[in-house]
Amino acid sequence: MKEIGFIYLCWRKGQGERRHIVGVLKRNATEGVRFEYLKKGVDAAKKEGFAPYPEFADLNKKYSDNVIEIFGQRIIKSERSDIRDFLDFWEIHPKYKDDKFYLLAHTQGLSATDNFEFLADYNRVKSLCFLTDVASLSLLKLPAGSLKKGDTLTYKLDRGNAHDKDAVKVFKGDTQVGYIKKIHCRVFHKPGPGVIKLTVKAVEENGIVKRVFVKVAAENR
Repeated sequence: MKEIGFIYLCWRKGQGERRHIVGVLKRNATEGVRFEYLKKGVDAAKKEGFAPYPEFADLNKKYSDNVIEIFGQRIIKSERSDIRDFLDFWEIHPKYKDDKFYLLAHTQGLSATDNFEFLADYNRVKSLCFLTDVASLSLLKLPAGSLKKGDTLTYKLDRGNAHDKDAVKVFKGDTQVGYIKKIHCRVFHKPGPGVIKLTVKAVEENGIVKRVFVKVAAENR
C-alpha cells in the first residue's frame, strides 16, 4: 500500500470554515496503528470551539490500543447490500476492502454527526488513485450546471497562498472552480511517475454547486 503515508485527523467548525489538522495516524508493521494530537493544530482549533475525539480525550497522550478499531467504526459495514457501489464510488481496490486503515484513508471517514475528516497524505506512485471533494465551493458559489460528471479539470500550484504553502487551485477551462483540500493537495507537489489527471466523479447542487467529488489519478504515458 505504497500510495498512503500518514492519515491526518482534520476538524473544522462547520461547512465553509477553515480546516485544522489536529492529529495524525501512523502505521507500521511492528507497532500497528498509532494516534496522537498535533499541538499547533489543536491550539488553533480550540479558538473555534474544538473538542477532542470522544474516545481519545487526552490531548497529550500517544494512543496505540484499538486505534484503527475505534476510528474504523466510521466505515460502512461490509455486509451492507450496497457495499459494491460504495467501494466503486470511493475508488477502493478490491484487495483492500477489509483493510480499515486503507478504507479510512480513501473514504475520509466522513460522517454527518461530527466535523471530523481523515485526510491521507498520498504518495506519487504509478497506482495513485483516490477521491477528494473540492474545497472553497461555499466561497465561489458556482451556479448549478457549472460542473458535471465526467468533466476533466486542470490544476495549478498556488505557491504564494498565505494559508497553505501546498495549496492547489482547480480549474474548468479558464474558470477556477475551487481548491484541492488540505493534505490531499500535497501529492501534487511530489515528484513521481505519470501525469495527475482530475475527473469529476459526482456533483451535488441546489441552485449552486454544493459539493464536487473529483477522482485524482496518475495517468501513465
